[in-house]
Amino acid sequence: MSKLIGYIGTYTKGDSKGVYSFTLDTDNAKLGDVKAVAELDNPTYVNISQDNSTLYAVVKEGSNGGVASFTINHETGDLTKLNHQLLEGASPCHVSVDSQNRQVVSANYHKGTVESYLVNPDSTLNPPASIIEHSGNGPHERQEKPHTHFSGFTPDEKYVVAVDLGIDKVITYKNANGELAEAHSLLVKAGSGPRHIAFHPNGKFAYVMTELSNEVIALSYNGENGIFTELQYIPTIPADFTENSQGSAIHISSDGRFIYAGNRGHDSIAVFSVNQDNGELSFVEYTSTEGSWPRDFAIDPTGKFVVASNQESSNLVLFSRDGETGKLTLLQSEISVPDPVCVKFLYV
Repeated sequence: MSKLIGYIGTYTKGDSKGVYSFTLDTDNAKLGDVKAVAELDNPTYVNISQDNSTLYAVVKEGSNGGVASFTINHETGDLTKLNHQLLEGASPCHVSVDSQNRQVVSANYHKGTVESYLVNPDSTLNPPASIIEHSGNGPHERQEKPHTHFSGFTPDEKYVVAVDLGIDKVITYKNANGELAEAHSLLVKAGSGPRHIAFHPNGKFAYVMTELSNEVIALSYNGENGIFTELQYIPTIPADFTENSQGSAIHISSDGRFIYAGNRGHDSIAVFSVNQDNGELSFVEYTSTEGSWPRDFAIDPTGKFVVASNQESSNLVLFSRDGETGKLTLLQSEISVPDPVCVKFLYV
């Protein structure tokens, strides 16, 4: 029997204690073993180092917010806190770690900032090496100021990329030992509210999920200079859906053939096939997430399953994934986790 370990970041405004772990039994196609493994306030987003040694979580403590680091017990999935770094004001909404576990970057929605932290050999975090504050606004009522929603690394890790919902920008930063300096800024469609980005495995294409306009923006990416160029806008919800819907997560299959995009309100995952020559997307299907407000989802390491988290209905949902068509088939929907936000698996 093969069991994969995953983690859930949550909001702790209700019943949640903090970070939860779960298992995916790939032989029997079942989720289970949900348990709290770290008690902390609002660890809404987590990420895991590629060597599976460390989990990083955004964290709130009183009126301060920042990032905490934890060692991972591979047998039990339990977490042991190493340290945290806090800054005055609201906590971040996103955290990423580079492939060598040497640098962590966070994005702060409320402050409109990107923070860069160097990681010590023992996986403890140093105070920020760089803090970038965005400026500007957009035409939508939620774009009164910058709202950085994502920060992460380009495939070659030469650059850090930030996605800012408040100013409709995707910004690349040169990255020199944790010091960030703007290299390029792409202004996308006014009022679209870009939220998250996923890179194609070939490093030449990237895909941005917009929260406000419910679209995926296909981009070409030049790894030499960090410049993005728009290729396509494609809607993630049906044209006749007029109720409130907000784009959430975006992920790409490991073979680069399919893009998956979450819709909160329409409560679905939209599936698209990727043209490997020009990077453009074609619509495949919508799949109901069997719950309310799907905040995130993850493709498991085998590529055969997708686990989605419904924030408002507090349930995890398991789908099987067809590697040839990209389509999802519901397997399980009644796994309870309070106020789930983010889903991450240990690497295999």
